[in-house]
Amino acid sequence: MAPSPTAAQTPASAPARRRGRPGHDREAVLRAAIDLFIEQGYDATSISDLAGSLGVTKSAVYHHFPSKESLLGAALDEALAGLDSAVVEAARADDGRSAHDRLRDTVVAAVRILAAHRPAVTLLLRVRGNSELEVAALARRRRIDDDLARLVADAVAEGSLRSDLSPEVVSRLVFGTVNSLVDWYSPDGSLDPDTLAEGVADLLFRGLEA
Repeated sequence: MAPSPTAAQTPASAPARRRGRPGHDREAVLRAAIDLFIEQGYDATSISDLAGSLGVTKSAVYHHFPSKESLLGAALDEALAGLDSAVVEAARADDGRSAHDRLRDTVVAAVRILAAHRPAVTLLLRVRGNSELEVAALARRRRIDDDLARLVADAVAEGSLRSDLSPEVVSRLVFGTVNSLVDWYSPDGSLDPDTLAEGVADLLFRGLEA
């Protein structure tokens, strides 16, 4: 006689098959939101749009983010956090490096950050101050600009950068060049982020060095 099925073998005790679409974690929800904000515009995108793109209910989105504004806040913080840290650290460093080297390292870091977080940076560059959250993001960008301008001024003072352009102009030229990469650079292309970063820094500093 065949042995009777154990508890693990009986159909009643077999694991229930999961029904419906697979779930999405917080990161997946944020990625989808950033893509939609870029494609449709933040104001024109609703939580219903986001839920539909993910194939989930609105409550599934709210499980990870309490509001559409919180999604935008997370995206803008992603774009700003790495750059803010890199610029502040370089501008205030007291490790014996010249201001020129710290500035160059900051440019390289900025390009790498953009390559790693291109969608979030693209969204940041479209912010126009239409809400308190956007105004705060723009203020944070200005603080980064100010820190970078002080670093440029230090490099000019030590004689390593040309002095015929104001530090504020140089800061805007540097960030303008870096930010323009969102229009054409793809991390999936043949140019890796490290090579791109070094190339951008070399190009900029050949024109800026005294």
